[in-house]
Amino acid sequence: MSGLVLVNGMPTTMVSVFDRGLSYGDGLFETIRFVRGEAPLWSRHMRRLQDSCARLRLPEPDAQLLLDEAVAVTVGLEHAVVRITLTRGLGERGYAPPASPVMSRIVAGFDAPVMSGPAYVCGVRVCWCETHLAPQPLLAGMKHLNRLEQVLARAEWSDAAVMEGLLRDTDGLVVSGTMTNLFAVIDGVLVTPAVDRCGVAGVARAEVLAFRPDAQVVALRDEDLARASEVFLSSSVRGILPVQAVDDTVYVPGPVTRALQWHWHDLGFPMEQA
Repeated sequence: MSGLVLVNGMPTTMVSVFDRGLSYGDGLFETIRFVRGEAPLWSRHMRRLQDSCARLRLPEPDAQLLLDEAVAVTVGLEHAVVRITLTRGLGERGYAPPASPVMSRIVAGFDAPVMSGPAYVCGVRVCWCETHLAPQPLLAGMKHLNRLEQVLARAEWSDAAVMEGLLRDTDGLVVSGTMTNLFAVIDGVLVTPAVDRCGVAGVARAEVLAFRPDAQVVALRDEDLARASEVFLSSSVRGILPVQAVDDTVYVPGPVTRALQWHWHDLGFPMEQA
């Protein structure tokens, strides 16, 4: 069940067919978990959004306005997910961006997805995707509106027992899940793939790296992941999810994963995630 949707501050679900977000994917979005009207990772989401706007030469968003509208669309939802979408707004036909863009702003609230306790205790099943991410450093890290690679990857499996798919880049390096970032403990060291060529630099990933400054960003291949002692996924919406298996390779949730789940709870997220 969804909550309210605001478009440029007005309760409606209509946007112009000439909006550049629809025509060209010319924009950004953030998906933010709220708990009883509070968003523990709000500041991280805003830092990424502001940085991404600067990179795309979009006007800097009004963070307080976005927060006010985000809180408004979560009214009546104890556990909510808010999607904030910013586009370059209306423009003439053609790729050339308007000289003085007036951004379109869409803020929508939804019920948070239900994840069972066993998923957080025992872990989730994951598969390898055949879809590969194309390197593009100019767009790497940000949550821009073009998610076609992820759409194609997610279409590769229909097994309800598989929660996520892992993506490699065109050089065969592991990047992330379709909607999560990936961490592993290899030879006692917490590692995560780089996302400076492609993929999304998740805010949950940033929180993990801040909490564990000893973690290393590395080039990771299938064979490296296969010998990991722990593997887990991070998501600003779903939290810290242990990986039980990647296809036929089985893992057991370990102390690093459990410590990060408790950290997630300490941030203000629900206890069922630990």
